[in-house]
This record gives sequence, structure tokens and C-alpha cells, in this order.
Amino acid sequence: MNATMDQQDQLWHSLPAPALMADATLAIRAVNTAAETFLGASQRQLEGRNLVRLVGEDSRLVDLIRQVLEGETKTAEYDVELLWPEMPPRLVDIHAAPYGSGAEGAVVLIHPRAIAETMDRSLSHRNAARSVAGMAAMLAHEVKNPLAGIAGAAELLESSVTEADRELTQLIRDEAKRIGKLMARVEQFGEIGPGVRKVLNIHDVLDRARRAAQAGFAAHVRFVEEFDPSLPPTMGDPDQLMQALLNLLKNAAEAAPQVGGVIQIRSAFRAGMKLRTPNGRREGLPLQITVTDNGPGVPDELRRHIFEPFVSSKASGSGLGLSLVSKVVADHGGIIVCDSEPGWTRFRLALPMASEAEIAAAEAAGSDKENAA
Repeated sequence: MNATMDQQDQLWHSLPAPALMADATLAIRAVNTAAETFLGASQRQLEGRNLVRLVGEDSRLVDLIRQVLEGETKTAEYDVELLWPEMPPRLVDIHAAPYGSGAEGAVVLIHPRAIAETMDRSLSHRNAARSVAGMAAMLAHEVKNPLAGIAGAAELLESSVTEADRELTQLIRDEAKRIGKLMARVEQFGEIGPGVRKVLNIHDVLDRARRAAQAGFAAHVRFVEEFDPSLPPTMGDPDQLMQALLNLLKNAAEAAPQVGGVIQIRSAFRAGMKLRTPNGRREGLPLQITVTDNGPGVPDELRRHIFEPFVSSKASGSGLGLSLVSKVVADHGGIIVCDSEPGWTRFRLALPMASEAEIAAAEAAGSDKENAA
């Protein structure tokens, strides 16, 4: 028994993220080593202190712990400003979960800035992708038409130049063709509008995308699916979401080894997942979708910029596929982030669930169409 307690104690203090335990009265019962460093106080100094007196009645930390104690369910919130005595305000992510029987207490994990920065980058990637969308129509006219003229002129020149110069005209034609293909990819952003939003089960879209991938570019890969059958519906354009998921699966299939390649697709409901939107509101994004491959991982120098337009690890890649995914997910009110280490890469999508009002409006619209027919 003592050995087990010692092992648990070692595990608790080996956690890299600051962690604390609070009881039903919001008194601190334990902190790990990382929390002592982060909070600037020792276990002895913090034990028994009431969190309300330390951080205030209106603290999001206190509010989240109370949610856990009252609902006996885990919760999380990103981009929280944490105020602590004698410490500067810090932006953190907070994960809280109940422990013991009933509402005995809560375990809290505090993730400093790193994940919050990831979310900030996700918002900036939305703007970058939308900027590309705004440029698409202009580029189609201002670049593609003159480009066709350049390629045509190079072809005419071939008949009146020397053999040595003919290599140069061929180079001009090849490069014009390459840029033309890139412009065609850029135009995809301009072509994707708001789409037709309807109530949908994301599992239907996931299944369609998986079957299409398995019949084509991912034939060499073994798929592992872990779906939460209780996942509520979301609002979205099924074709746009299908295209976004196909892009993710294509990336995963290209990264996975030809022999032993595995792609895992999971869905889950995370009630506490929230994001602060640009207008300052906190919106719930409880529908969680992950696509994981067992490829070599994303290089460190690309991981931070992977959703930005024209960033690619492939020599022949345009760097627009993941930027397109980011735009589609953002247009559906969600976010997407990438986690990667040598040996695996995981893309995590978080989407909002359809509200009762949206479901009612969709059902009413369907009834109107049936009556009109």
C-alpha cells in the first residue's frame, strides 16, 4: 500500500503541467512541483488556502471548479487570464475534473500560454486563408490571362530560335504551366462561399470521407475508427466539410508508411471546450474530431505555420490544402490545430453543436419545402 502511495506521489510531482487539487469548499489540498514553481509558493504555503480568497470570487478558475463540483463532469476552457497574488496576469488554459465519490473535490491542470498561442494562431490562420479568398478573383484575371499570353508567345518563338534557345522557351512554357496550376488551386478559395447549411451528423461525413479515401489514395492504409455514438448534430455544408476531411485524410495517407500505415479517426464530446471569439464572446465547441497518422511527423520549422497559405513540406505541394481546411472549419465556427511528434501527427477539429433554434428552423424549412411540393 505504501509503495502504491509513493508511486502515485511520484507520478503527481512528475506531471510537467502545474496541477492542484481543491476540495468541495475550494480549499487547496495539494499542488505538484510544477504548480509550486508556476504559482511562486510551496505546497506548505498553499495547502488549506481558499481559492476564492486567493484569486477572487469572479475568477474563471473558481467558476470552472464550481462547475465540476456541481455537475460532477470534467470541463476545460482556453485563453483564460489567471490572476494570482504577487504574480503578473497570465494567459492559460484550464482543465478541471472531479475526483473521489460525489462532489469530493476537483483536480485542475493549468497549461501556460502554449495552447492559448496555438488558438491565437488558429484565428490568424483564418484571416490568412480569407485573404487568399479575397485575392482569388483578382488573380484569376490579372495573372492567368497574361500567363496564357506568355506561354503562347514562347510557343511561337520556338519555331524561330536556335536549338540552345529552344530550351529556354520550353522552360518558359513549363513554368507558365506550373504557375497556371497554382492559380487554379488558389481559385478554390474564391469558389467556396458560405455553402448550404443544414443539420447534419458529422459521422455521416466522416464515413463518406473515409470510404472515398480508402477506395483511392489511402488504399494502402489501415483505418481505425473510434466514434462517440451520442455525438449531437452540427450545422454545416456537408460537401465543404467532406472536402476538408478528404484533404486531412490525403495528408495523413501521404505521410503514413506504405507498409504498416495507420490512420485513426476519432470523435468525442467535450462539453467544457470553449474558445474566445474575435467579438469577445466565449462559444462552446464540444464536437471533437481527430485524424491521426503514424507518419514521420511534421518538421519543427513548419509546425507553427502549417495552416498558412503556400506553406508545404512537399517539394511539389502548393501549400494550399491545409489552408483550405482551416478556412472551411473557420467558416463553420470551429477551429483546427495540429499536434505532431516524430512518429505521429494529429489534427484536432472542434466544431459547435447545432442549437435547438437552428434545428427547429431547419425542420420548419424542410416542412415548407414538402408543403410547396
